[in-house]
Amino acid sequence: MVKKGFSHRTFILFIVFVLSVIMGTALAEKAPAKHCVVVWSEGTAPKNVYPKDICGAVAEGLKDLKDWEVVEAHLSDPNQGLPDDLLKRTDVLIWWGHRKHEQVSNVLVDKIVSRVKDDGMGFISLHSSHFAKPYKKLMGTPCSWREYVSDSNTLKVVVKDANHPIAKGVGEFTIIHNERYSEPFAVPPPKDVVFEGTYTLNNGSPDTSRQGLTWEVGKGKVFYFQPGHETNLVFFDPNIRRIMRNAVEWAAPK
Repeated sequence: MVKKGFSHRTFILFIVFVLSVIMGTALAEKAPAKHCVVVWSEGTAPKNVYPKDICGAVAEGLKDLKDWEVVEAHLSDPNQGLPDDLLKRTDVLIWWGHRKHEQVSNVLVDKIVSRVKDDGMGFISLHSSHFAKPYKKLMGTPCSWREYVSDSNTLKVVVKDANHPIAKGVGEFTIIHNERYSEPFAVPPPKDVVFEGTYTLNNGSPDTSRQGLTWEVGKGKVFYFQPGHETNLVFFDPNIRRIMRNAVEWAAPK
């Protein structure tokens, strides 16, 4: 029974309002994301450092991106983690590899390169993925550093281009680092050098190298970020996570 002073018409309007709110919320929850970023990893990071692998740590840092679907993919997944339907709707592909570069299918590499050059998909290469087959094919160069030495104790990263979108909200920071990549870096001249870093070696001497570089390849944007060794907690660092979020939004096709 409707209480005195509360008409049937008012009661019905109230019920309609409540239902509309519930249905609207449900529809909003089911609404598809506008963009898709896939975080790919070969799965060789130590479990005591990265329990959910590096792709899990990077994906966790991207969860606050608005209107983005974040997908984790592994080399061991069917179709090496990138079936055609997923790759076709990927706006940005983040790649971390180290020991299993040669296990990646050349057919898949060609598809990735085509998505970047022809369709404008963004590609982000992390740390030892400078030797990843998709990255090397996009660059067209050896992509090697002069040396790789575990003789440093810290890496101070500084912003070289404060106006670049990838550097938004990022200042100078220091991370623990135990693998040094030294210049020269055998890649084409970058469009932008966003970050530079100085390793402090165990003997106290410095070694400076580029840490974040960008290119435009065909219709797509490519970003390489040097920090990211699998034996330290780089991808849990708030500064690194901010850079990753910025890079995803920058690399996405407009």
